[in-house]
Amino acid sequence: MMQLSYFFLLAMLSGIATAAETANISPSTGLLQIFLGLIAVLMLMAFAAWFFKKIGPITSATKVSVKVVGGVSVGNREKIMVVEIADQWIVVGVTANQINTLSTMPKQEQLTVETSSTIPENQFSTWLKRTLDKRNQQM
Repeated sequence: MMQLSYFFLLAMLSGIATAAETANISPSTGLLQIFLGLIAVLMLMAFAAWFFKKIGPITSATKVSVKVVGGVSVGNREKIMVVEIADQWIVVGVTANQINTLSTMPKQEQLTVETSSTIPENQFSTWLKRTLDKRNQQM
């Protein structure tokens, strides 16, 4: 019981001491402290940004190159994608909640060359080119 009364007495005295200390601080001093605190935080953030830019991104020890070869959207949030890892292509199904392996196959060089040459030309660009050519011939 005695310890509890000492605790309450100490709490009351510390409250009185802090009230007396705050009474002596002028409003401009409080505003100056807030402004200096803001400047310190902004300088700390600028230093952290400079430091992280200087050290660069953190890379893992294993350097496995992962490249997305292609993909097709099959639904609102579902895709089928072909991912190249080392010398292997992996066909994966991607949803909002999970990724499933559908198939694996060896890397195929012919398909990448064929797909780049068989890309259909944009109809709008063809129409625009014809229109501009006709306009230039008339002038």
